[in-house]
Amino acid sequence: MDTLPKLSPAQALLLRTAARRADGRVIPPDTLRGSARVKVLTALLQRGWIDPADSGHMLTDASYAAIGQQRSVPPDDVQPMDATDDLQLLEGIPIRPGSKLAALVMSLRRPQGATSLQLMLATGWQPHTVRGAISGMLRKKLGLNVVLAHNDSGERVYRAL
Repeated sequence: MDTLPKLSPAQALLLRTAARRADGRVIPPDTLRGSARVKVLTALLQRGWIDPADSGHMLTDASYAAIGQQRSVPPDDVQPMDATDDLQLLEGIPIRPGSKLAALVMSLRRPQGATSLQLMLATGWQPHTVRGAISGMLRKKLGLNVVLAHNDSGERVYRAL
């Protein structure tokens, strides 16, 4: 049985939260300040668990192994969504353009709809948050008719009619 390396609570927090992000960026919390922040980041750099990047630090493959996880690979079948005529998709809905809720509505109003994964990538939300926003905000508060269907591969596809 492999034993995981000993991590301080701050190191474990940084690595685990960065591993949840699709890009693997390390973003220290605001509560970790001053020399404590420097000490934690320096220790992670010395162990080879993070690499400097232009926008901060990124996780390495060794860091995923250190916390007992594997690097997530985005599925190949996720198709990027077109950004054409996005404001037309928001027509008649009282939502601020550029917000995450606007991204959710624009994705749902496209003719092909959107899968749960596409909605998660568009908003940065977790699956339960996406479903809650569809149920609570879009259906109940805004009165949108959001339907759920299944595509050929069995994935759930949401559409706003």
